[in-house]
Order: sequence, then C-alpha cells, then structure tokens
Amino acid sequence: MANTPQARKRIRRNNRRAEINTARMSRIRSFIKRVEVACEAGDKDAASAALKAAQPEMARGAARGVMHKNTVARKMSRLTKRVAAL
Repeated sequence: MANTPQARKRIRRNNRRAEINTARMSRIRSFIKRVEVACEAGDKDAASAALKAAQPEMARGAARGVMHKNTVARKMSRLTKRVAAL
C-alpha cells in the first residue's frame, strides 16, 4: 500500500492514465477493424476511406505513447498493402 502522499497521487494518476489509454487503444482497434471488414468484403472504396481515417488515429496513438511507433508503422504498412491488393 502507498504510504507517502506522492505515492498515493501517483496511483490516482496511473489509474486515470490507464482509463484514457484503454479508451484510445479501443478506438484505434475499432478503426483498424473497419479497414479489415471492408477488405474482407472486397470494397476498395470503403477500405481506402477507412484506412484514411485510421492512419491519423494510429499515428496519434504512437505519438501519445499508447502504442510503440514501430508497431504502428508495421500495422499501417500491412493495412495499406491489403487495401492496395484489392
């Protein structure tokens, strides 16, 4: 258990940050899912539109430290390849 005021504050902050980061990750996953669903349906226009919307979200996640930048780069690359292959 935290004994010092600093440690108690840090726990509160960590909990707040965890909630925010969880929401961000969920949002990013939803955007990625939209691209994947459009790719599976074979709808190139919808897939490219979904990819255009997903890329800034993913980049924002990397900038905020929610996801590692290389992970984001890899996922963007793979999604872009899938959309281009349609």
